[in-house]
Amino acid sequence: MVCGTSSGAGKSLLTTALARFYANQGLKVAPFKAQNMSNNARVVEGGEMASAQYLQALAARCTPDVRMNPVLLKPESDTRSQVILLGRRDEALCAMEWRRRAQHLWPTVETCLAELMAVHDLVIIEGAGSPAEINLQSTDIVNMRVAVAADAATLLVCDVDRGGAFAHLYGTHQLLPPAQRAMIRGFVLNKFRGDPQLLNPAPEMLRSLTGIPVLGVLPMWREHGLPEEDGVFDSSTSGVGFSIAIVAYPRISNLDEFAPLRRLPAASVSWARRADTIAGADLLILPGSKHVADDLDWLRRTGLDVAITQHVRAGKPTLAICGGLQMLGRELLDPDAVEGAAQGLGILPIVTEFQRDKRYRRGSYAFGQLRGFWAPLKGLAFEGYEIRHGATRTLEAEGRALLLEPVLPDDCGWQQGQLLALYTHGVFESGAVLRALFGAAVPTLEDTFDGLAAFVARHVSADILMDLLA
Repeated sequence: MVCGTSSGAGKSLLTTALARFYANQGLKVAPFKAQNMSNNARVVEGGEMASAQYLQALAARCTPDVRMNPVLLKPESDTRSQVILLGRRDEALCAMEWRRRAQHLWPTVETCLAELMAVHDLVIIEGAGSPAEINLQSTDIVNMRVAVAADAATLLVCDVDRGGAFAHLYGTHQLLPPAQRAMIRGFVLNKFRGDPQLLNPAPEMLRSLTGIPVLGVLPMWREHGLPEEDGVFDSSTSGVGFSIAIVAYPRISNLDEFAPLRRLPAASVSWARRADTIAGADLLILPGSKHVADDLDWLRRTGLDVAITQHVRAGKPTLAICGGLQMLGRELLDPDAVEGAAQGLGILPIVTEFQRDKRYRRGSYAFGQLRGFWAPLKGLAFEGYEIRHGATRTLEAEGRALLLEPVLPDDCGWQQGQLLALYTHGVFESGAVLRALFGAAVPTLEDTFDGLAAFVARHVSADILMDLLA
């Protein structure tokens, strides 16, 4: 099990790297995270699961399965989350006070863990936040309670770049009950910059206090290629030439699909929260949203609605995906109170109605006729996925007048001028798409997984990693 002293410490990166490392040793490996809170999700058999565990499954060379992430919380506001249980929204759990959920969720967590352990040589478990949040220990279903249930050798990773790393490790260790402390087999320092010798004598001092060794020091590595799990990666890329701005509204979802853009050699990527960021962009992207009505309100309060409209009307390339597509229409209807009604920005002649049942689809898509900036994608096939409550219809008379043209079947995509609006996620995860639009390819996910495994093995002895299985 990989636990962390905080969110962002490096749990997901280390878990993914270990999944590929152990798979490379010929072991049958599966990832597991009992409960994840994220608006980044992927479609699998049975519904949806967190993107992080989906990618960890690919790193482990196994088929992603909803049991690998039995509980997914998708934040809709600061105080409300949609609860996904075994891939599907559970209305009763959504309405339940969060402290009461644990007793209802633990049996499912325990069953999924046992089933995965029964058919794999190794299950690599990722914790959430910190295991030493003492206000949450009585309702824990994702950290040390899982480690105890699996009898898991546990690593504790911290972000040394934040400062206070040894205090974080020691404090976390001390706040755990003695039986849980005994599960911890090693500490890992992540995101270190400089000469590791400068850390001495602290690792040995920490070992004398806790009896636990520092197993490795991972250098800062920003270009590892693994998508960020929990939120927008705030620093912009430093590429020159073509500039890409992605609107970063508060309830942004599925942002992991844009990770390949950050690796383009002749492009810069920035997250747009101000109008001037949009004004300077060659390509504007409106990503998915977990709460379209609220994010529309945010666009209007910040003035980004005007900047978006000006960008589109200037004939500059624009891509709107899922919730971003819905925002550009005339109206959002919500007869079943699924997400919230609202007036759209009125750029596209479409109306969206939120339906109670969510649409899940994963498969191959092929573009039809395209024009302008998007013309190189004509006829190109790519793997993608849909995950949405919204069903959109075009206002036909207006659409003909405004040259709104379908570009994907089954009401999944349209083009109007230089604006491409798609319900399908994952277009930039296709190497063929990147080559067609930008004339460049980026490392594949397989390259990323192998690079992560090699990175960890360089800084944590392979013998130590194998000894953890004893």
